[in-house]
Amino acid sequence: MRKQTSLNFRANAVRAIADSSLRGVVKKATGTFSSKRNIAISKIADYESLRKKASAVREDVLENLGTYLDAFSSNATRAGATVHYAVDAAAARRTILGILSSHNAKTVVKGKSMVSEEIQLNEYLGKEGISVVETALGEFIIQMEDEAPSHIIMPAIHKSRQQVGRLFADKFGVEYSEDTQVFTKIARQVLREKFLNADAGISGANFAIADTGSIVLFTNEGNGRMVTTVSPLHIAVLSIEKLLPSLKNLPSFIRLLPSSATGQQITSYVSIITGTREDGEMTGAKELHIILLDNGRSEILAGECRDILKCIKCGACINVCPVYRTVGGHSYGWIYPGPMGIILTTLLTGLANAHPLVSASTFCGACDEVCPVKIPLVELIHKLRVRKVSEGFSPVKEKLGMRVFEATARSPFLFSSGEGLAKIFWPVLGSLGGEDIAGRLPEPVKMPFRRRME
Repeated sequence: MRKQTSLNFRANAVRAIADSSLRGVVKKATGTFSSKRNIAISKIADYESLRKKASAVREDVLENLGTYLDAFSSNATRAGATVHYAVDAAAARRTILGILSSHNAKTVVKGKSMVSEEIQLNEYLGKEGISVVETALGEFIIQMEDEAPSHIIMPAIHKSRQQVGRLFADKFGVEYSEDTQVFTKIARQVLREKFLNADAGISGANFAIADTGSIVLFTNEGNGRMVTTVSPLHIAVLSIEKLLPSLKNLPSFIRLLPSSATGQQITSYVSIITGTREDGEMTGAKELHIILLDNGRSEILAGECRDILKCIKCGACINVCPVYRTVGGHSYGWIYPGPMGIILTTLLTGLANAHPLVSASTFCGACDEVCPVKIPLVELIHKLRVRKVSEGFSPVKEKLGMRVFEATARSPFLFSSGEGLAKIFWPVLGSLGGEDIAGRLPEPVKMPFRRRME
């Protein structure tokens, strides 16, 4: 199982910053998707009212989550699915293994699912002798490299075309190419056989509809439909907050999610799966199991940061975050990066395992502006920073330094004196700080701003 390295965020970030290739591809990709998003939402005349409406729907789900979960389970069961509740990652893994084992399933094709990454499903099943093949192109690439996703929408965002070209040439013995269409054709040829011969398909879900018992998948590559309809057995794993009350709510999210995630008016495929294949139908799984994962969500729901559960995993906040765009996703040390990842990682794994992440924000507010369901991300990160201090996770030097600064800032005389002394002792302070905070601060200006205004 991969170890979480969030406590090493600063060291991870330093390594990432030193990788000019990584910084280049991440900056270009996030910039492109942010630009596409801006164009897409400019074409939605009622965008702000749509955000408010979607936010209200998600708030309603959180307020009545138990009721909607019961309704979804009942309606999904009535449609032919089998619904399982998993209290944590271990329970979810055991349940999925039990289902696969009962069918003697040894080969699995899988659609992109961040929840399955959260529970480290692939590694677990691999150790149990079950072969799992990722079928989304980005996940297919990083699986060959034995890497974790670095973005929730674009898992291979950290890879350049040159790196992918060399990987494909090495793995498949093909001629080196930097053409993404060539990559797609090769992946299609390799995966076609996997789809046709797999014993089971595993997917995530973007939403679950309470009043119909349906699950909804947004995909662009077609692999989602292959995973969920070709194999006789389909297992969908999703977290409990993914619910929408009614199918009537879905059109708002069909407009919001693609525009925020990839800058599209609509994704290539929107799949609504209700139950199992019926008599006379040519496609669809003959058996559908839905795993509803809690894994700490109920605890979050009862806390002061519950609004993060409104998140629809579009990735827009990640794309505009200046920290993410500088250090990439792997620096965060777990599954979820960027502003939403700071909050989810800290809440799901605990401050003791993730407290450096809460400092990985400039508080610029760009994430708040782009969130399609109006989550106050900056406010939530600030709450976690307060907890970090109150629960004793701040370094002694940091706390002492802030107390000294507070005392100095409260006194015009001390502040002015400090400015004068800084000019004299700054080189010494910088050398003592080295690669730490002091070593990276800008030098004091010759004329302070307030003096210029006198």
